[in-house]
Amino acid sequence: MPTQHRAIQSRQALIRSAAETFLEKGVPASGMVEISRRARLSKGALYFHFTSKDDLTLAVRDAALGTLRGVEDAFARSPQPLATAVQDFAVALFDQVESDAVLRAGLRLRPETAPGLDIYALEQRWYALFLDKAMTCEPGERLGPDGQQRPDSEPRRTAQLLTSVVVGLLHLGGEDRSWWDKEAVVGLWALLSGMSGREAAAGIPAPAQIPAG
Repeated sequence: MPTQHRAIQSRQALIRSAAETFLEKGVPASGMVEISRRARLSKGALYFHFTSKDDLTLAVRDAALGTLRGVEDAFARSPQPLATAVQDFAVALFDQVESDAVLRAGLRLRPETAPGLDIYALEQRWYALFLDKAMTCEPGERLGPDGQQRPDSEPRRTAQLLTSVVVGLLHLGGEDRSWWDKEAVVGLWALLSGMSGREAAAGIPAPAQIPAG
């Protein structure tokens, strides 16, 4: 196996080992020796790739962000209408968080330790992402209260609502992973779609809009 390929594999193994250890013990209680042993690598190999635990923690953050960007890029390329695309985004996101210890650990890092993955940052990222698609959606992508398809006339409100649902489910799933189940997410989306038409028809006032990022 080429040396460069082995080095990449070793680095990835150390990041995964750190993430698993962080999830079990928290960052402060996780030792570098324990992380290297868990990865079945020497302490020297660990310090070849990472100069400190802070350096390794940032590597976990960067790897988690990279995975998250992949899910976001798939959403941006989706040809589906906004609500369906966000539903698919949520399903893919929660499946990735469930199966990927590095992403799961990254989402639990303290904001001051590894900025970019805290709830506030995710809200801003996803609001901007959903708003961009809402602003460019094609006519016929949304059902109005009369059951007719029409463009979204309130994209900011829609992006705010969808962001709140995804962030809320992400938070709830941290304590009870049944919130991340695909059937539960799809069922919730169906319920929201049915409620939105009834609320609009009843003239229920819209929540305050948040400004575009």
